Amino acid sequence: MSAVHQASADPSHADRHKAETVARPRPNAVVAVLAFGGIVVALMQTVIIPLVPQLPTLLHASASEAVWAVTATLLAGAVATPTIGRLGDMYGKRRLLLVSLVMLVIGSVVCALSDSLVPMVVGRTLQGLAAGVIPLGISIMRDELPAERLGSATAMMSASLGVGGALGLPAAAFLAERTDWHVLFWTAAGLGALVAVLVVTVVPESPVRAGGRFDFLGAVGLSAALVALLLVISSGADWGWGSGLTLGLVAAAVVVLAFWGRWELRTPRPLVDLRTTARPQVLLTNIASAVFGFAMFAMSLVLPQLIQLPASSGFGLGQSMLAVGLIMAPNGLVMMAMAPVSARISRTRGPKVTLMWGAFVVAAGYALAIVLMSEIWQLVVVSSIIGAGVGLAYGAMPALVMGAVPVSETAAANSLNTLMRSIGTSVSSAVAGVVLAQITITIEGATFPSQDAFRVVLAVGSGAALLALVITSFIPGRQRSLPLQKVSAPIEPDPTVSLAGRAADALESVGQAHGEPARPATRAVTGTVDGTTGPTPALVTVTAHATDGSVVSSTVADAHGRYRLDALPVQPLTLVTVEHPAIHEVVTVAAGTTQQHDIALPVLQRH
Repeated sequence: MSAVHQASADPSHADRHKAETVARPRPNAVVAVLAFGGIVVALMQTVIIPLVPQLPTLLHASASEAVWAVTATLLAGAVATPTIGRLGDMYGKRRLLLVSLVMLVIGSVVCALSDSLVPMVVGRTLQGLAAGVIPLGISIMRDELPAERLGSATAMMSASLGVGGALGLPAAAFLAERTDWHVLFWTAAGLGALVAVLVVTVVPESPVRAGGRFDFLGAVGLSAALVALLLVISSGADWGWGSGLTLGLVAAAVVVLAFWGRWELRTPRPLVDLRTTARPQVLLTNIASAVFGFAMFAMSLVLPQLIQLPASSGFGLGQSMLAVGLIMAPNGLVMMAMAPVSARISRTRGPKVTLMWGAFVVAAGYALAIVLMSEIWQLVVVSSIIGAGVGLAYGAMPALVMGAVPVSETAAANSLNTLMRSIGTSVSSAVAGVVLAQITITIEGATFPSQDAFRVVLAVGSGAALLALVITSFIPGRQRSLPLQKVSAPIEPDPTVSLAGRAADALESVGQAHGEPARPATRAVTGTVDGTTGPTPALVTVTAHATDGSVVSSTVADAHGRYRLDALPVQPLTLVTVEHPAIHEVVTVAAGTTQQHDIALPVLQRH
C-alpha cells in the first residue's frame, strides 16, 4: 500500500528547504540535543520522587491531597502526548517541541515558587504537558537524519526516558538531602531552558506537514476518556474498586471511547487515524508496548523499596534514597549503551526480533531478581540486566511503528505508542500496589510489604515481559523478496530516471545474459500528483507501503506535483490517500522497470 497526503507550503518552500539542507547541522549534534531533551523530561518526572513522603508537610495538605502533585503530571502527559503529536505533524515538529519545553520551564518555575498544594499541582500539570518531547524528537530524527543513522538515533531517544529516570534519581535525592527542596525545580527549569536554546540553535524544522484542520472534538473526547481511566487506575485503591465513583468513571471512559472511535472513523482529518492504527504491525506493536510498559514498573517499584526497607525485616538493606539512586544508576547507563546494539540488531534482523530479545532479557532479569535480592551487588546486576532489555526494546518500538505509517503521521503514531507504554506502566502501578498492600509483615509496630509480596510482583513483571514477547511474535516480519518477474513489454524509458538508474538496469541485463545470478534491478514508480499546483501549491508526500503495510519508500513531490519512488518490491502496491474518503489505486511494478502512475486528488483534498 502507498499513501499520498498533502502538506501546506508556499511557492518558495522548495528553495528554502534546499537552503536549509545545505546549512543543516551534523546529525551527531541533532541526536545529542534531542536525546538530552528526552533525558531532561525524564528528570522532570523523577525529580519529585525523593519528596513524596514529605509532600503533605511541605505543601500543608493531607496525604490524599498531596498525591495530586504526582497524579497531575500523569494526567497532563496522557492528554498532551497524542494531541502534541498530531499538532506537530500539522504545524511543525520542532515548533511543538519548543512549545513543550516552554511548558516544562514554566511549570518548573511555578513549582519552585510554590509552598502550598494548588500552585504545586498547577506547576506539575504544566510539566506534564512536556511529555510529547520524546515522540516529537523521534519524529524529527526520521525527517532529518540519513537512513543509516536513524536506527541508533531513535533507539537512543526512545531509551532516554529510562536513562533520565535512572540518572535523575540519585541527583534529585542528593539535592533533596542537602539543599532546599525548591532547588530541585529551579534545576529542572534551568535544564529545560538550556534544551530549548539548543533546539533553536541546532535542530532544523522539518518540511513535512500533514496539513488540514485540527480535530478538536477528537482531542477533547480522547482526553476525557484517558483522564477518567487514569483516575481509576491511580486512585481506585483509595476509593474502593467497587465504589460508585470508580465504576462510574470506568463506564464513562468506555462510553466516551466508543463515541470517540465512531467520530474518528467518520471525520475527514482525525486526531488518530484508526485505519492506520489497525494495521497489524502498528496495532500489535502498540499492544506489546502497553504490556511491556506494564512489566517496566516492577523494577522502579520493587528495587527501591528493597534497598530502603530496614535491615530488621530480614531482607531489606536499610539504605538511604541517595543510595537507591546510586545503585540504580548503572541501569540507565546500560540502557544508553544498548541503544546502538538495538539499532544493529534491527538493521540486520529487523526491529521485531530486537523487541522480542528485549522482552526476553527483561523477563530473565525479573526471574533472576526473585532469587537475587539480598545484596547490593545482586540488585546492581539485576537492574543492569533489566536495563539492557529495556534498551533493546525501547529502540525497536518506534522503528516498528515508523515502518508502517506515512511520514506525515510519524509524530502522532509515535505519540500514541508512547501513550500506550505509559498506560501499561500506570496499570502496573495499581496492580503492584494492591499486591504489596495485601501481603505484609509487621516490624516494630510498622507494616511493610513482605518478601513474598515483592517476589509476586517480580514474577508478574516477568510474565508480562514474556507475554509481550508472544504478542511481538505475531507482528508481520520483514517482507521476503518475491521472485523476479519476466517483463514481456517494458515501458519506454522515463525522462526522470537518473543515469545511474539506467546504468544499473543495463548492468543487470548484461549480467543475466552471461549467466550471472540475478540481482535486484531498478524498480520505481514516477508520476504527477494532480491538485498540487495553482495560486497556493501544496507539497505532497508519497509513501509506498508493501502488502503487509510496512513502508518501503517515501518522497516529497516537488512544487509541480512530480514524484518518484525507487527500490520498490516486485509486488502490487496500492495508492491510498490518508485523507477521507480514501482513494485506492493498485499499481504493479515489474522488475527492471519504471512504472508511470499519475494521481488525481479529489476537489475535497485540494487547498
